[in-house]
Amino acid sequence: MNPCSIAQCLQLSTELDAVSDSARLDIELLLCHVLKKNRTYLFTWPDKTLLPEQTEEFLQFFNRRKSGEPIAHILGQREFWSLPLTVNNSTLIPRPDTELLVELVLELFADDSVQQRSCLDLGTGTGAIVLAVASEKPGWQLVGVDKSADAVALAEKNRSALQFANVQILHSDWFSAIPAQQFDVIVSNPPYIDPQDPHLDQGDVRFEPRSALIADNNGLADIELIVQQSWNYLREQGWLLLEHGYDQGQVVRDLFRARGFVQVETRRDLGGNERVSLGKKGAVS
Repeated sequence: MNPCSIAQCLQLSTELDAVSDSARLDIELLLCHVLKKNRTYLFTWPDKTLLPEQTEEFLQFFNRRKSGEPIAHILGQREFWSLPLTVNNSTLIPRPDTELLVELVLELFADDSVQQRSCLDLGTGTGAIVLAVASEKPGWQLVGVDKSADAVALAEKNRSALQFANVQILHSDWFSAIPAQQFDVIVSNPPYIDPQDPHLDQGDVRFEPRSALIADNNGLADIELIVQQSWNYLREQGWLLLEHGYDQGQVVRDLFRARGFVQVETRRDLGGNERVSLGKKGAVS
């Protein structure tokens, strides 16, 4: 293809409709990356012609997106809680609905007079949740763990790039490598999809590791483990917050209550679906 204008590139968005719900935005993000300009530039200079090498790079990116590859993997970055995070195919792409976990942690401690708290993020992946909380709570000590060595390396890369000295990233299969201690709050976005779920063959999840997506027992195995074991790692009055599937709210609340958690509730995500359940460790008798 000969060098094309910004406007001509933008017209290609119609070819992405089959693989993306945000085709126009995808094209804009690819162009911004290639041109090293912001989106305002695209609208201001639609007749600007790309250089031959820019056209070639754009078309390579475009074809990868057309094949279904996530835009975050193509660009190597995704923003979460206004933090620029490096992403790759070793773990999940951070999603806007997961910001609900961060919002709830901040809500729970909004009127807190204690400046130094501790937080554990289980299955940290890119480090999105733990780094977002750290950005709002510089006085806290936070730990993010993942059983994937590649994910640990990625989360540490993001921690280092953002220069959060109050965050430690560890290699651990859930609680297995965590030294005996107790936290004020434990958060997790664990695998919660049933291995037979047909959505696993659709959209971006096709390019994400199954180990970060699926769990046995209809997607509840890891949630059950975390609810059971987190009790011993929480201080009295400490909080556990878990992201889960849209149809798992009731069973997760039952698991919380069966373990002894109080003030159990479920909050809804941007789409109105039950997405995060939380509970407080009550007095130990």
